[in-house]
Amino acid sequence: MKKIIRLIMGISFLTYLCALTVLLFFISRGFWSDMPLIDYMKQSSNLVPFKTINGYLLAMTNGSMNLIIPIKNLAGNVAAFLPMGIFLPYYFRRLSSLKSFTITMTVMILSVEIIQLVTRRGSLDIDDFILNLIGALIGLGLRKAMTDRKVRKNAVSV
Repeated sequence: MKKIIRLIMGISFLTYLCALTVLLFFISRGFWSDMPLIDYMKQSSNLVPFKTINGYLLAMTNGSMNLIIPIKNLAGNVAAFLPMGIFLPYYFRRLSSLKSFTITMTVMILSVEIIQLVTRRGSLDIDDFILNLIGALIGLGLRKAMTDRKVRKNAVSV
C-alpha cells in the first residue's frame, strides 16, 4: 500500500510541477516585449507590500473591476503554491520544519518572480510573493494536520 501511495504522490507531484511551470513561464501575459529590459523592469515591478492586494480589494468593493479578475489573481496566487506545502515535506523530511520550509519557499518564490521579470513572462510583485508564500504555508499546515491526525489515530488504535 505504501508503494502505491508513493507512486500516486510522485505522479501527482510531477503533474503539479509541469502545470505550475506552464502557468508561471509559458502562458503569455501580453507584456511589452519590444520595451528595453530596464524599462520593462521598472514598469513591471511592485516592491510596495499590499499595493496590488489593496488595489484588488478596493476594486472588488467599489465595483470598478470585474469581480473574477481580483478573485482569480488573489486566490490563484495562494492556490498555485499550496501543493508545495504538501509535497516538499513528503519528499524532503527536513522541510517539515516551519523555518526550513519558509526559507526554501522564500528562495523558490523570489527566484520565480525574478525569472518571470527577466524573461518578460510576468512581473516582479511583492504581493505575488506574499500570496504564494501564504499558500505554501497553508499547504504545510494542512500536511501537518493530516499527518498529526494520522499519528494520533494510530496511537489510539495501538
